[in-house]
Amino acid sequence: MDASMMAGLEGLGAEDQAKMASMIDQLQLRDSLRMYNSLVERCFVDCVDSFTRKTLQKQEETCVMRCAEKFLKHTMRVGARFGELNQNAPTQD
Repeated sequence: MDASMMAGLEGLGAEDQAKMASMIDQLQLRDSLRMYNSLVERCFVDCVDSFTRKTLQKQEETCVMRCAEKFLKHTMRVGARFGELNQNAPTQD
């Protein structure tokens, strides 16, 4: 968890801070797993169309690699944009 999240927990006791940190870590892990599952499902559905072999055919493998790269670049760009917007948002002090 990053320092900015921990800064918002300053008013809590040590036990409550630990509980909140654990909850935040669990949520981040859940979101990461959801993103990974979404990537796998999307690329598999889009790229794999033959089940005659145990391994991927060359064009399926290429498609999966491009799909995964595009998905990850898109996710990183959305995250960066969200961060930019979040920095420019007015604070509630």
